Amino acid sequence: MKTNLLKQTKQQGSFLCLIVILTTIAGLVTNQPTLAMWFGFLVAGYSAISNDSVQTLGTFLASNKKVKWYYLWLFIGSIMVATILYGWYSHSGDISYGRLNKIPQPQSFNFFQLLAPIILLVLTRFKMPVSTTFLILATFSSSKTINGMLTKTFTGYFLSFFVAGIIWSLVAYLIKNKKTDIEKAPSKKNMRMWRTFQWCSTGFLWSTWLMQDNANAVVFLPRALTFLQASAVAALLFFGIGYIFYKRGGEIQEIVTEKTDVIRVKSATLIDLIYGFILVYFKWINDLPMSTTWVFLGLLAGREVALTRLSGHKQPYQRTLALVMKDLFRAGIGLGISFLLALLASGRLG
Repeated sequence: MKTNLLKQTKQQGSFLCLIVILTTIAGLVTNQPTLAMWFGFLVAGYSAISNDSVQTLGTFLASNKKVKWYYLWLFIGSIMVATILYGWYSHSGDISYGRLNKIPQPQSFNFFQLLAPIILLVLTRFKMPVSTTFLILATFSSSKTINGMLTKTFTGYFLSFFVAGIIWSLVAYLIKNKKTDIEKAPSKKNMRMWRTFQWCSTGFLWSTWLMQDNANAVVFLPRALTFLQASAVAALLFFGIGYIFYKRGGEIQEIVTEKTDVIRVKSATLIDLIYGFILVYFKWINDLPMSTTWVFLGLLAGREVALTRLSGHKQPYQRTLALVMKDLFRAGIGLGISFLLALLASGRLG
């Protein structure tokens, strides 16, 4: 126990040193646009994917604990590279898939814009599933754009809660009447088939998520990249996500593993498919960015409430309500910090 305590203390000390170093660099490069641009992208790219990995890859990691991390990394990383390069090809160099059309390309940067992704690293360390979209993009956005993002985000939360509630209420009903075993582990005979389904659904979700949230990292970069720049972005993010897989998602992975039965491959597959289709729907509506984190939390909340209420799970309803409120509280803290940073970045505060 003493050894574990010393190890934790050492890790916390190393993380604190990292944050101090990154903050110092942010202050030094603020008045050097090219350096600030690439520094902001590197920190934002890693921190955004690290925090949001819980929503896109959380169930994938949780239900594939026995698979070696580098197999998972190569699969997810190759999809990421393909999605980025296809966006570059199909959108004339814009790998954000048009999500930044309402946010002009920055010609210079202020300290708070560079500080935002560093704060995101800290929040991720404390297992807070915050909106990376608001935390980073709000510092670059006008009030009108932020209001539009908020409206789209909260619509997404309630829609995903409603959809998840209906679907898993039906699942719970079928379970009670013994017409499905979707929430049970598949037999050894069917495991390979379900595993294939899950990998396909995760690949679909990961690609649709990148089309929405890749903007959070590339907001620092030119809106139209050269092929060499796009390739460099893809390579840097590829190796960054490799480290995330090496850590198996990190501490924030607890947001997923504490929910009911998500480590089961059938449940993970269904969650990924529904989440992916909801993101496709919102991508089709308009090109405004939105918080996919809130959509994911709405999906998990609707599912948890439906299963607890209707399927006879042993967990008391109070536990489910506590989980839902805890997720909303942590996400709400991130939203408050986002608005504070946006005000500081715009000079309206301080």
